[in-house]
Amino acid sequence: MSTMHAVRAHTKGGPEQLVYEEVARPAPGPGEVLVAVKAASMTPHELSWPGTWTYSSDGSGPERTPIIPSHEFSGVVAASGAGVESPAEGEAIYGLIPFTRDGAAAEYVTLPAADVAAKPATVDHDHAAALPLSALTAWQALLDHADLQAGQHLLVQGGAGGVGIYVVQIAAGLGARVSATAAAADLEFVKGLGAEQVIDYAHDRVVDHVRDVDVVIDLVGGATQSRSWSVLRPGGILVTTSTPPDQQEAARHDARGVYFVVEPDQSALRSIAELVDSGRLRPVLDRVLSLTETRSGYEALETGKRRGKIVIHIAD
Repeated sequence: MSTMHAVRAHTKGGPEQLVYEEVARPAPGPGEVLVAVKAASMTPHELSWPGTWTYSSDGSGPERTPIIPSHEFSGVVAASGAGVESPAEGEAIYGLIPFTRDGAAAEYVTLPAADVAAKPATVDHDHAAALPLSALTAWQALLDHADLQAGQHLLVQGGAGGVGIYVVQIAAGLGARVSATAAAADLEFVKGLGAEQVIDYAHDRVVDHVRDVDVVIDLVGGATQSRSWSVLRPGGILVTTSTPPDQQEAARHDARGVYFVVEPDQSALRSIAELVDSGRLRPVLDRVLSLTETRSGYEALETGKRRGKIVIHIAD
């Protein structure tokens, strides 16, 4: 079969540009695998990322259209390109597709074999597809950039968000003392993920509840990031995915500030799968849609409040 169904955008824009159509099925190149996609998930603001529409993460170079969105997936290896010894055909895998490539809102997708790992065995494809971007972001923030240690005090700004729910779980599993901010309706939910205290950001000042924290993971940005410096201990670190931190403010508080963008990471995916299979990390799904409903899912990302990922179920 040389064709497949996919959701594509032929013109740069928002969800209104997405169409469900029959397209040519891709073939794996050297070092790549062809994946029969079982589930994919979508990320807020994905359709505004420069890399979604071009061949470079900063948006330079010619426009890359039509594009297929959704860069997190779970599926089964259907074929391999030259030089690929692992994973084997038929193996269940999951992963994060580089943002400058077509995504997984399709029946098939190709990506580098080095960017995938064996799917967590204890969850289905829908739940596995909810993990790669958010859980990898949490893992890289905590382990690669903050070097979080057991016993340290961590503040998560945005503990109920798509990344925050995994930051809280992973940090608690590492033995850190976790504080987090969330909306009033999410306080108990975030406590259930492993936070020792959860602060209602709309009604309480964080500085009245936490101080001298070792690590702040800022997933909000703006004024929230600015206020975070005052709760860090001297020598502490603020890690953010929102906006690059003010290095003068960091120096003024004798702290460090790090901004990063998540990258595919096979080793971390394996560790995340182990956490899931041991019961120490659970994927959180907001809803599951069909491939034909992808456009409505992206519309919901722009308009509604969610708890967890919107997942596209593509095949059983």
